[in-house]
Amino acid sequence: MKKDKIVIFDTTLRDGEQSAGVSMSVEDKIKIAELLDSMKVDVIEAGFPFASQGDFDSVKKVSETAKNSIICGLARAQKRDIDTAGEALKKAKHPRIHTFISTSDLHMKYKLRMSKEDVIAAIKSSVQRAMKFVNDVEWSPEDASRTDLDFLYKSIETAISFGAKTINIPDTVGYSVPSEFSDLIKKIKDNVANIDKATLSVHCHNDLGLAVSNSINALLSGARQVECTINGIGERAGNAALEEIIMCLKTRKDLFPFYSNVETKKIIKISKLVSQITGFKVQPNKAIVGKNAFAHESGIHQDGMLKNANTYEIMTPESIGLQSSELVLGKHSGRHAFKVKLNELGYKFKSEKELNKIFKKFKDLADRKKQIFEEDIIALVDDTFDLNYNYIQFLELDVKCGNKAKAEATINLKIDGSNFTSTSSGQGPIDAIFNSIKKVVPNKSQLILYQVNAITKGIDAQAEVIVRLEESGIAVLGQGKNIDTMVASAKSYINALNKLKNKKEIFLSNNLKKSNETFDKHAI
Repeated sequence: MKKDKIVIFDTTLRDGEQSAGVSMSVEDKIKIAELLDSMKVDVIEAGFPFASQGDFDSVKKVSETAKNSIICGLARAQKRDIDTAGEALKKAKHPRIHTFISTSDLHMKYKLRMSKEDVIAAIKSSVQRAMKFVNDVEWSPEDASRTDLDFLYKSIETAISFGAKTINIPDTVGYSVPSEFSDLIKKIKDNVANIDKATLSVHCHNDLGLAVSNSINALLSGARQVECTINGIGERAGNAALEEIIMCLKTRKDLFPFYSNVETKKIIKISKLVSQITGFKVQPNKAIVGKNAFAHESGIHQDGMLKNANTYEIMTPESIGLQSSELVLGKHSGRHAFKVKLNELGYKFKSEKELNKIFKKFKDLADRKKQIFEEDIIALVDDTFDLNYNYIQFLELDVKCGNKAKAEATINLKIDGSNFTSTSSGQGPIDAIFNSIKKVVPNKSQLILYQVNAITKGIDAQAEVIVRLEESGIAVLGQGKNIDTMVASAKSYINALNKLKNKKEIFLSNNLKKSNETFDKHAI
């Protein structure tokens, strides 16, 4: 089956910059244009030269640096606009002027205040004037999807007869639906006598969320150029997204007898660059370039991915420039993915019982934390399996504090196989917790250091608390990790007490001394 080439026309630097709140410097535009050029995007609409000095400079400098792409400047159907665009494009290797005028009754009456005859005359003069500067002229009937069909046919025929080589049909306000827009393209193909002398293009806006769908359906009806933007940015709800158009054609070759020259492996790079320059973050679930597009959290999905990536991915992450997919560990993750991650981190378990124990702890944490990071898992494993070998084990903690009452903490510990509970007050919640522990486990240690760190980013990050205790020349560091800083504090103090007990026993043994001291049952 013969495949037709689709011309990819990127208007990120023109229509994309018209997004409310976006402003790109000349340097910004050059960076984006250079990457688009290296990606082999066919046409780069670099700006609207008459709009401002900055736009003029952008088009001029992009024209001077582009090696592969056609560089296009936008112009209204006015002499000054077209002359300015021609001047800006002087040094372009492949220059194009894109001129336009509104053709819908609504726009002609209220926006232009021109008759149909006036508009036809403007089409003739504007295309003729643009032809004095370049051999490649594109013409657009603004608000085409709401234009009277007979007048639309006449306008297109006029533009082509005076030299336009590309006719672009914009759904300016994103009003069309796929079947309707597809039908419009078919009617233009069937009713414009000289349409075979021009490339038919489409420019769809996303006001109803249908820009990509309208564009794809237009291709099936005869259009051969698509106007789009990186990340779908643009006026109001934006434009058809370049990355979605390209990957749709590539992924569904069985349905679309088309191809493009765009190098898809640079898609992620250009997406990130545009996001960084505009300040517009890509939504996580955005098709192709969203951070979740190749991320899997559901246990069922993760299990399938580990067995065969094709079970839940219709394209490879490498095809758009990512290194790999991501198995996100969270509350929906399954045992299989968790076990794989543990193995990657170097943890091996002797029995399924041990694995099940840590998996349950993981699930408990995931219910309280949006996303689990590798550091969280390491902390979880260390914390869980240290308990098996510790004399003092943490069970539960309840803390009451605030600005109207003294802090109070109740702690429940397991010591040498038996459970003990203690309640104490303090100057603050940490002081109350440590006092409660001391009640159950009397000791003469001095608290030298208390430090809190966040293991990972975010307000739901696990806290890592470090304490340093000293007694009789023996110093130990205790660590505790938990999403609750109070619990982490208790665990760190208990961890230090266990280490202190072990060190004291080793010290006594090494010096061949027998302690005559009689400790309280739980004394350290």
